[in-house]
Amino acid sequence: MSNSSNSSKKFAAYPRLNPLGIGKSISAADLIDQTFLAYNGGRLREAAKLLTEKMLPKDGFIGVSLTGALTPAGLGKSCLIPLIKAGFIDWIVSTGANLYHDLHYGLDMKLYAGSPFLDDVALHRDGVIRIYDILFDYNVLLDTDAFVREVIQGPEFQRTMGTDEFHYLLGKYVYERGKKLKLKDSSLLATAYEYGVPIFTSSPGDSSIGMNIAAMSMRDSKLILDVNRDVNQTAAIVYEAKSTGHTSSVFILGGGSPKNFMLQTEPQIQEVLGIQEKGHDYFLQCTDARPDTGGLSGATPAEAVSWGKVDPNTLPDCVVAYVDSTISLPLLTAYCLARHQPRQHKRLIERREKLLDNIKRKYLKTGTVSKVLTSRKVAKRASSVGMNKTLDRDR
Repeated sequence: MSNSSNSSKKFAAYPRLNPLGIGKSISAADLIDQTFLAYNGGRLREAAKLLTEKMLPKDGFIGVSLTGALTPAGLGKSCLIPLIKAGFIDWIVSTGANLYHDLHYGLDMKLYAGSPFLDDVALHRDGVIRIYDILFDYNVLLDTDAFVREVIQGPEFQRTMGTDEFHYLLGKYVYERGKKLKLKDSSLLATAYEYGVPIFTSSPGDSSIGMNIAAMSMRDSKLILDVNRDVNQTAAIVYEAKSTGHTSSVFILGGGSPKNFMLQTEPQIQEVLGIQEKGHDYFLQCTDARPDTGGLSGATPAEAVSWGKVDPNTLPDCVVAYVDSTISLPLLTAYCLARHQPRQHKRLIERREKLLDNIKRKYLKTGTVSKVLTSRKVAKRASSVGMNKTLDRDR
């Protein structure tokens, strides 16, 4: 047999690297398919294909987590809103900061492209706020704060609620303000309200929105954000996906608390509620952090398998692209819009009570069995410990 035949067999599973030259009219999707062939470019191509060939098909559920200053950089308007409108995002976990800075766009306030090398002392003197190379006037903060405080004084906010319901109600006011200002597709919160996409935040007090809620509590506001509800509600969304025969996918931008909050839904279902499950089906993360320094918060997909967060059977399909989200998200958005048809919106926010009731009923049924089994294990373990102590005394 010729060396050529042997070579073909050895590399049968691998496509040849032999790209064409880039033309001046190439699309973003074709650029990814034809030239992102190796290293982190290769991982980004794998991420794009995972999204369009595994995560989006068959009406799979897709949760997106947001960390880092994405909305002030305009990625809410340029990427996240088009993805929601196309039905490609079903639920979101975000830092409060991303939602707060999204309000600037929803209220038609001005942000500017600046430089990371400006004199911050001079900026402070002139009342200019800097987020790396993004600049805006200090009054943008004051006016946004005033809007939040005005809205949450409304009667519908004077109660305890989950952060998804809170953001839905807040988004309604941003949506109405946008209509008065004749804005179109300007706010992530407003678009999520319009299309029924629930948005959670894992740390409600860790943003200017939370700070304003805290301030209003000293003026007798009855608004309290229910983190227990959030934990169970997010688990209910994932349980709905898996129990109805759909896939559950996580698309993680950055890391941090939103990443873990999204991934912990599976340990909540399996470990805490005692409901049999295997983990999320697909895991996609864009990050510039490394696991060996402890910076890749929430761990790699392989490590997540050990926690029950990711189904071990789908681990080969999981992708971590070590690419800055401000680079990867626009490219992946363009790819998805070019390669996959729009999907019907699930409008999960409108089914929140039903989804929570479903998992509650399953927990109260399964959890009772789990409790009995756990008690038996504890009793057996205690008996074993007692026996060991007896043996120790005999020695």
